[in-house]
Amino acid sequence: MTNLHSSSPAGEVLRAASAASSTLNHSTASSSRRHFAERLAVYAEPRVLRRHAHLVRYPDIEVDFDVLIDNAIAAIAEGDPVEDEILGHYVNVASLVRAVSFREGKLLEQAVERLAKVNPDLVVLMHSIKLPLVKAAIEAVAGNDWQYLEDVRLDCEAPAKGSYTPDLILVNRAKRAAFVLDLKRSLASYGDTSRLEELKLRMLASAMILPDWLYKTQKRLMVETVGVAIIDGASRPSDHAAGVWALSEIDDLLEIDGAAACMAELRLRFGRRVQQLLEAEARRALGIPDAATPVLTSGSASPTPSRRLGILRATRRIMICDDPACCDEHRSGCCCGDDDPFDDGRDDPEAKDDAASSWPPQHIRVGFARRLLDA
Repeated sequence: MTNLHSSSPAGEVLRAASAASSTLNHSTASSSRRHFAERLAVYAEPRVLRRHAHLVRYPDIEVDFDVLIDNAIAAIAEGDPVEDEILGHYVNVASLVRAVSFREGKLLEQAVERLAKVNPDLVVLMHSIKLPLVKAAIEAVAGNDWQYLEDVRLDCEAPAKGSYTPDLILVNRAKRAAFVLDLKRSLASYGDTSRLEELKLRMLASAMILPDWLYKTQKRLMVETVGVAIIDGASRPSDHAAGVWALSEIDDLLEIDGAAACMAELRLRFGRRVQQLLEAEARRALGIPDAATPVLTSGSASPTPSRRLGILRATRRIMICDDPACCDEHRSGCCCGDDDPFDDGRDDPEAKDDAASSWPPQHIRVGFARRLLDA
């Protein structure tokens, strides 16, 4: 019997082809596994699961956010509130609570500004920009549904009645869209008042002059779409038709995946530091020795053995006498006869009214903010 594979030319060809195929398959499989591992390392998150072209994770901005949190906590702990006979030795605790409300709003603004740098198409304008409240714009917004004002634009140099200072103005140069943002730590206090509607009116009126203002004051920066959005830091149910956005939806305004998750982590770490500060201040007010609880740093998820000193103020105890004539018998902590009004030296800007103070595209859209994907 003839062995085809060993003696015939056809057998040699088959054997060579088999060996080559085996070598090629092994090499191809090895190369394929290597390339797959490399792709998996680079694209840890499948792009099909992402909504936007830009992505951020908390470790990417952790150092910057830690600095923001440290600065906010230090600012909260500063100050020397005036003694108050009603609050007594709890005056420092009350002062800290009021300071937290203000500083958290500023912290959110600074964090959004930092996150916006991930998207190179975004331009962020902040730091006390005053937009004129043109009289014609106020009358137009007050007397009409904003949907009928989408193609109306007004001159920013027209007669104005005061001004509005937004927390942030975001401009997407690629889509010629701008957002006027007002960030609130929580909208709970706006529920049953007219303050929210007044805020919306000012924002919409300023949005009507924003295209002209950007062109004239920001080096011919042109936009064709302007949206206004009130951002609720507590992320309660949003109402885009009424201009209210939850902080958890910030991804769609910035067009950056992961931005909302970073903001949530920021608030979580800031909350830990604030609660620790309040607990220490409350212990001082009650005269309870400080618990052996290490101070949390903004970047740590668990307590560390070190303890920061000097960030908490000592609270002077207050003594009120029934008979001022006996003050000589008391130690220096007596505050008999003091009637200083309570003033901790911190101004809450939320309670202040805003100070008074050729190019155009064919169509300007003005109204409550829409997702840029739908714009």
